[in-house]
Amino acid sequence: MPKIKTHRGYKKRVKKVTKNGKVLHKHCGKSHFLAKRSSSRKRKLAVSKRTEGAEKKRILKVAPNLR
Repeated sequence: MPKIKTHRGYKKRVKKVTKNGKVLHKHCGKSHFLAKRSSSRKRKLAVSKRTEGAEKKRILKVAPNLR
């Protein structure tokens, strides 16, 4: 039986999976057009966000090697 391959798109978008199984990802809107955003907004965008629900199940299904 062949190995299960990780979905490369999800691997690039997901930051990491913690030991307790929480999936972390980055906020959107932190790559360009930053001059118009306030410093506090940019600081809040820098913090990782937790993925929950159906999206978390989908990520762990198509990218089992991230665990």
